[in-house]
Amino acid sequence: MEEAVRLEAVSKRYGSGRSAVTVLGPVDLCFTRGSFTAVMGPSGSGKSTLLQCAAGLDRPSAGRVVLDGTDISSLGETARTAHRRRATGFVFQAYNLLPSLTAEQNIALPLRLDGRRPARGEIRRALERVGLADRAGSRPGELSGGQQQRVAVARALVTRPAVLFADEPTGALDLATGRELLRDLRDLVETPGQQGLGTVVMVTHDPQVAAFADRVVFLADGLVAGELHRPAPEAVAARMAALGGARGRAVPEAARC
Repeated sequence: MEEAVRLEAVSKRYGSGRSAVTVLGPVDLCFTRGSFTAVMGPSGSGKSTLLQCAAGLDRPSAGRVVLDGTDISSLGETARTAHRRRATGFVFQAYNLLPSLTAEQNIALPLRLDGRRPARGEIRRALERVGLADRAGSRPGELSGGQQQRVAVARALVTRPAVLFADEPTGALDLATGRELLRDLRDLVETPGQQGLGTVVMVTHDPQVAAFADRVVFLADGLVAGELHRPAPEAVAARMAALGGARGRAVPEAARC
């Protein structure tokens, strides 16, 4: 199957010499188009670092990242940023909405940063997609946490990215709102023609959330420690519990698409 993202021997280190700390890798992983993958692991296992390197938000210390057909590891900062803006959407746990802008203006921001003027009705359709057509003029402080997260999702989708990356997208949401958001993401994978989106990569700590994905990849001590396909929440929870006795043991099969 066609790959949306491939990581080849990717690692991330901080510091230098004897004080250097490796927080990720080396990791080999790929994510195919039309897939929904959850990334799980204990605190400090490298989940967010993996997501940021895969999305081009951070540059690996070593290895190669191919994002939507382009080796972003070989690009300069300006070119990498431009490709990331076109190819990806990113949903942050903390929303990262600008408080002085309305929902409509926050959603339009990625297009404007890329030098594009939103087409007539484009932002309105994005708001309708996440059920907030009547809150276009509301600022973040006038919205609930769930509504702010939906604005963040609409903002991530408005550029019609090849890949949506989400870091703990339900972490600050109540159960009902979180499940509704996950169903939205599930729909976006299954009906990619509506937004040009076919791939979701999501970091989560919650087995119930991970079970919405087609595939769950586990990390431990910065290394791939196995994967499950279409698992029940109980199977995810059991694997997470088992990681305490198997940390750092990478499973080569997990690199396969």
